[in-house]
Amino acid sequence: METMERIKALLKEAGVEDYSVYGVNERTAELFFVKKQLDTRRIKDVEKFYVNVFRTAEAEGKRMRASTNCMVLASMTDDEIMEALRGAYFAAQFAMNPYYDLPDPVAAPIIEKKGALAERLPEECAGEMAEALFKADNVEGAFINSAEVFIIKKRIHFISSNGSDVSWTEAKAKGEYVVQAKEPEDVEMFDQFGFDELETEALTKQIAEALSFVKDRARAERVLKSGKYDLILTGKNAAEVMSFYASRSAAAMVFPGYSTWKVGDDVQGETEGERLELSLKATAPYSTEGIPMKDRKLVENGFLKLTHGGNRFCRYLGVEPTGDYDKISCENTGMLSFEDMKKTPCLWAVTFSDFQMDTFTGHFGGEIRLAYLIEDGKATPVTGGSVNGSILEAESDLAFSTDRYTCDVYEGPYAMKLKGVSVAGE
Repeated sequence: METMERIKALLKEAGVEDYSVYGVNERTAELFFVKKQLDTRRIKDVEKFYVNVFRTAEAEGKRMRASTNCMVLASMTDDEIMEALRGAYFAAQFAMNPYYDLPDPVAAPIIEKKGALAERLPEECAGEMAEALFKADNVEGAFINSAEVFIIKKRIHFISSNGSDVSWTEAKAKGEYVVQAKEPEDVEMFDQFGFDELETEALTKQIAEALSFVKDRARAERVLKSGKYDLILTGKNAAEVMSFYASRSAAAMVFPGYSTWKVGDDVQGETEGERLELSLKATAPYSTEGIPMKDRKLVENGFLKLTHGGNRFCRYLGVEPTGDYDKISCENTGMLSFEDMKKTPCLWAVTFSDFQMDTFTGHFGGEIRLAYLIEDGKATPVTGGSVNGSILEAESDLAFSTDRYTCDVYEGPYAMKLKGVSVAGE
């Protein structure tokens, strides 16, 4: 008997009436490099099932519902699975919430992801991504110290007690690397990459940029003074700031009152710069709760168009459950190229020790590892100090580059400029 059928039979035997099962058959190709030498090659095949059990009760005359989950492996015996299911169902009684309906049932044929990453063997794709990674490793004075490449292919089968039964495939390319320069100071910089497609050219470009950055980090000066700067953020740092709008409009933020945003609100306020155009991007046809997912407009001309999120909080708010998104698209086309954006005095902050965006306060920042202080047409590599900005203060005058950037969690302008951001210098 297949594991999914075993789980269904054991759920019935355990007396669990409401449930969902998110089954994943995952094949991963992994490559580990020390400099350019392949150190370890590994292929992993894993089958696992995330079982969510629901329990209902009454408390003070009100209907309540709770859910807890457990993970089941195909290698587990029936007794081990039963113990996990009963444990989860028992624990649910201690986590009751106001009652909510379960997601609407969906049933459809399997949806196969298209493209080279999804259709070819993961080990072949891993080889191509590794080749793209090292293609840029030809810079004098800097090199790749170590790297890891992962190609992950999934076949997912979702069922629920209310009749849902859908399947689909996913594929991702991920990895991390350390670049190093030894002169005039020995420094290393760590970074990651992630793509939904076989983006070999984008990876080569990212590595070339990282090697250039680490060379400049090795000679960066600690001369940054405290003050307010027109700040340029690029790549993943720009993506992190834009994630504020997706997080702040999520039902899980709105329902508890952490966010007061409502559909129709001008979430950008009065502006002198570009008005925001944002969308949520579906990276899978269904969420982990079996909710159909599609691209959705989030912010149009600075106005909120959508409250989004998982089933429970959307039900509480009385809005359509959309599923949880992990990718945002910024559709602002920009007015200037990145090169033109750097022609006026500014601070281009490239890498941080830990760059973060606080969804509750709107503050962003981190300690600077490398930035370029641009004055009088000259770019000076600097290190030290920290950025402490607020998107709620800076959003009134945003500017985006015409250059584009894409990764697994963001697509949009490569660079954004925020005016008058506080910087603590050395």
